[in-house]
Amino acid sequence: MTDRMTRPGRSRVVVAMSGGVDSSVAAALLVERGYDVIGMMLRLWSEDCGEGGSNRCCTPAQMADARRIASQLGIPFYVIDTQDVFRRTIVQFFIDRYAAGETPNPCLECNRHIRFDWLLNHAMALGAEFLATGHYARTERAPDGRVRLMAGRDAGKDQSYVLSVLTQEKLRHALFPVGDFTKPEVRALADRFGLPVAQKHDSQDLCFLADGDYRRFLAQHAPEAVRPGPIRTRDGRELGRHTGLPNYTIGQRKGLGISAPEPLYVLETDAAHNVLIVGTREELGNVGLVAGRMNWVSGEPPAEPFRAEVKIRYKARSAPAAITPLPSDGARVRFDAPQRDITPGQGAVIYDGDEVLGGGIIARVETERD
Repeated sequence: MTDRMTRPGRSRVVVAMSGGVDSSVAAALLVERGYDVIGMMLRLWSEDCGEGGSNRCCTPAQMADARRIASQLGIPFYVIDTQDVFRRTIVQFFIDRYAAGETPNPCLECNRHIRFDWLLNHAMALGAEFLATGHYARTERAPDGRVRLMAGRDAGKDQSYVLSVLTQEKLRHALFPVGDFTKPEVRALADRFGLPVAQKHDSQDLCFLADGDYRRFLAQHAPEAVRPGPIRTRDGRELGRHTGLPNYTIGQRKGLGISAPEPLYVLETDAAHNVLIVGTREELGNVGLVAGRMNWVSGEPPAEPFRAEVKIRYKARSAPAAITPLPSDGARVRFDAPQRDITPGQGAVIYDGDEVLGGGIIARVETERD
């Protein structure tokens, strides 16, 4: 646990509250530890669900839960209308990257542009020194004064992957109060604090969708990105037609709508020509990637190539690799063993044990032929 969490004085902290158990317990812990706490909830853009519908983002019930928790804790509570900036910055990014043939992770961009930029600026305008969230991650102060970003103690809930976009400037103002606890421990703390959300279900990703169906969302909001086209092998043989590249994921086997003597898998997508490329299990897997938009958490890129472990999806296991920093905020990753689901648009996050060294966005997949 960091010194910032154990010796607060009367530092002011804004807690990003969602009405869920994690952010509620984060707020309760900070109140218990003597911080001057303000609760703040972002009203994000989400689809109109229609009569009787309900999306998972910023519903009246969630706002009511967050307000009730704040009242119970005796802290001020504000709802900040972020709909326009969220729609322009995150939702449009999601649409544009799918249209470009990538598979984006909007949570990375939300932390980069909304929580730890837009919301952090609002927090500091209120005189807050820190912004706290319910993420399962930790920070530690290094001997040289820099802030290290560490995985959460609960490996199954760790969210350090989506926080890899944070710079030193942001991390100096970040608190993650539940990062030292497991999820069952957080629920037990909610019971101890008497919070009515102790057994509330966890929220899901893509909270702005009305029904969780991103394929339907893209067909409605970006029809140009969901165009039928050919399914081909790497040697150019056409095997059938796809229904739109966003409807498929790297490594997918079922639902391709083609017949072949042996099972075929999605190997890659060619967005420039609207082609879905498939192949055998033996062809599945790639040895490396090039990432762009790299954020080195220390604030400086490593001077030399080095070895570490790299995670290519939020729920993926990290894999050992050689990493070479590249000019213009890039990095080349060469894995010890081929990885089957390297997907442009996803994050490539570099770990040294529990410490996050940096992360970027996968721009290109590299094969043995490269």
